[in-house]
Amino acid sequence: MLSERRLEVLRAIVQDYVGTEEPVGSKALTERHKLGVSPATVRNDMAVLEEEGYIAQPHTSAGRIPTDKGYRLFVDKLAGVKPLSSPERRAIQNFLDGAVDLDDVVGRTVRLLAQLTRQVAVVQYPSLTRSTVRHVELLSLAPARLMLVLITDTGRVEQRMVDCPAPFGETSLADLRARLNSRVVGRRFADVPQLVQDLPESFETEDRGTVSTVLATLLETLVEETEERLVIGGTANLTRFGHDFPLTIRPVLEALEEHVVLLKLLGEAKESGVTVRIGHENAHEGLNSTSVVSVGYGSGGEAVAKLGVVGPTRMDYPGTMGAVRAVARYVGQILAES
Repeated sequence: MLSERRLEVLRAIVQDYVGTEEPVGSKALTERHKLGVSPATVRNDMAVLEEEGYIAQPHTSAGRIPTDKGYRLFVDKLAGVKPLSSPERRAIQNFLDGAVDLDDVVGRTVRLLAQLTRQVAVVQYPSLTRSTVRHVELLSLAPARLMLVLITDTGRVEQRMVDCPAPFGETSLADLRARLNSRVVGRRFADVPQLVQDLPESFETEDRGTVSTVLATLLETLVEETEERLVIGGTANLTRFGHDFPLTIRPVLEALEEHVVLLKLLGEAKESGVTVRIGHENAHEGLNSTSVVSVGYGSGGEAVAKLGVVGPTRMDYPGTMGAVRAVARYVGQILAES
């Protein structure tokens, strides 16, 4: 276990390196921080931190920089979540409040996160599997053609065309709409198949084929993997950190293009607290020089999806964690009110 003083020295090194982009020397540390000890003691503490793998010396004559292990300890023990200022919170609320639908909410969230953190922002669409049904609408397009519209509690809207085996009148359509909604509104998607399985039998024989076709389309919509959707923004921000990537930025960009990789990373986020994956903790090799800060968001107490940012390991962890958490909270409120 490191002593409290050495933890203070590590915190100072991380803060200075993140702020200046330059390796940190003992002289600079004692000048910038009130550590309460002599430069010789700081040098000794730095030697211990280096020996234990928390900091490293990139060049023989240079100061020290934090390692992945050093950043990990900084985040776990030392980094509080930096609260956003009142103007920042107002800006978030005003920007997100203008959203007109779910696509707009997600798009605005990505732009906002990228601007606040100056990193790459990643937002997952709300998962259908965790959603509940808000309403099912059925519209007649032709005597034997319908449109099915499924609206979820997260504001997601799915539309499907239904070709009926026989003409279906307006009266029958209104009856089916009413009975269907009475069974499924407010219920979780996973429960819907069981709730509607005997519905066709309650209709006249000539309408049962159409009712079954509508239900089959509804159930297909529920199980489709449409929730595996991500939106990424701010990739250009990475170009500001070219020197933070040891060889080239290309592996990072290639990893960001693989949505499966990003979904897996976001999947590791906790439901409520902020999750931080640093450097080699990211299983994908292309992201070994990055950190991923992520959190779940949703209406009520349950997360329906994840959002986060990807940036170099030399990042402002308290500020980034605070921004990610605040944005997730506002998005959750919007979904709850929509």
